[in-house]
Amino acid sequence: MNSIAVFCGASSGNDNKITSEAYALGKTLAKQNITLVYGAVKIGIMGIVANGTLENKGKVIGVIPGFLETKEIVSEGLTELIVTTNMHDRKVIMYEKSDGFIIIPGGFGTMDEFFEISTLGQLGLHTKPIGILNTSGYYDALISQFKTMVAKGFLKQENMDAIVVDNTIDGLLTKMNNFVPLPAPKWLDVSKQ
Repeated sequence: MNSIAVFCGASSGNDNKITSEAYALGKTLAKQNITLVYGAVKIGIMGIVANGTLENKGKVIGVIPGFLETKEIVSEGLTELIVTTNMHDRKVIMYEKSDGFIIIPGGFGTMDEFFEISTLGQLGLHTKPIGILNTSGYYDALISQFKTMVAKGFLKQENMDAIVVDNTIDGLLTKMNNFVPLPAPKWLDVSKQ
């Protein structure tokens, strides 16, 4: 993978393990020459990941809608800054610029990005790896909910298994590098797109 989008919070939260792991993720991406693609802001976990990458001489592509750019929260020193007209276009560009996706702690925006990219994968519209870095058990309840969805027949086991999960950065990146995408759904003829 040459580039990874990291979806995470614009808040820092209150768990020092999460903030230190966010910085370590950015540093690891830099050391492995993987470009970080993220939401362009200097605040919260998002800013911490970017700092981890930039302070270790890594490349960072920031993507932000114009209405947020005006609030002077954009990180300085980005390799590339892309300004979009809205939040939807921001996500589309982040998806297009990335070879894989990592979800770390965040709120509603992070969940929105995670569920959209996961749904697109389930539909066979991309075959890129999606990873959850489950620092401090942050996503334990969400993973438990996935299991409930499978048990109740609303999610196929193979679609749950297509989301790679680890509580370490190196473990997650290894799983993502070894990711084998699901075959396209039988009901979807991707040759007609």
